[in-house]
Amino acid sequence: TAATNRHQQQPPTATNRQAQEAAKAALKDGAPMVEVEFPSTSLSAVSGDGEGQNEMNASMGFLRQFLTGFRSRAATTRVFFPDNVELAVAQRGQTEDPAAGRKPLEPQFADATFQLGYLTQQNAAWAMFGFYKSGFDPVQMIKDTDDLLVIAYPSFNPREELSAVYELHDKVARARGMPIIMFNGELDRVRGGYYASLFFPEIAKDRCACAHAPSPSHFPLHQFGRELFPTMITAYYIHNFKGTRPATLFRCYPGPWQLLRRDRQGNVADVLWSSEKMPSLKEVALEILPAVWR
Repeated sequence: TAATNRHQQQPPTATNRQAQEAAKAALKDGAPMVEVEFPSTSLSAVSGDGEGQNEMNASMGFLRQFLTGFRSRAATTRVFFPDNVELAVAQRGQTEDPAAGRKPLEPQFADATFQLGYLTQQNAAWAMFGFYKSGFDPVQMIKDTDDLLVIAYPSFNPREELSAVYELHDKVARARGMPIIMFNGELDRVRGGYYASLFFPEIAKDRCACAHAPSPSHFPLHQFGRELFPTMITAYYIHNFKGTRPATLFRCYPGPWQLLRRDRQGNVADVLWSSEKMPSLKEVALEILPAVWR
């Protein structure tokens, strides 16, 4: 089947418009949580192709473009950045640091009319040793006038950031019927079991049943994957597979999931497979791709 379907993946200039419309359609259909996920550095890239900080910078730029589709509700939309440091970068930019592999970045949200917040509060001294915990509660940032939450790329420190997202959902959003958009959250790591339950009980897809698993009373957020995924609509999604069978798993809501073949130049050639149900990445790589690639 030729890739002429109206839901086919578009060039970079159209990606954000397509993602905006897909997210709006999911919100209109009553989704309590909406996922938007695509490569930040280029549409043919995979996660990890770029340095972490630069991928976050790229996601920030795409987020700014994505939010233009929601300008009419900027006064009641709160955008949560991963932490207070990233919010400062969004508002003031950053200088180049070759030693850290960091490129300069102009302020992306200095003139934002959207309401801004952050999921975690980073203490620079403790962060050097990998400790991010604090008494900060992001729920306190939500105002009575907020009616939409947008979570910006919560993947740098997932244990704290995704746990904070669950807190927002559990303590405020669910009771108020306030939807949440997850923007480039790399949630496939949770779906695929990348975060082991024993070490990441707050966000693991399934709770660890082993005798040494931490007590639920100490880790009340183990429900993240189990409770939120069933209610989530993945509105816009691009995941690339490289190697001898280059392909892209793609979805633009309310259209179906599609596996698109890529040619040697990285362009979409045709649709290999389609389904109304989201497959796992493991299923695509080991079962679907070998079966449909000719």
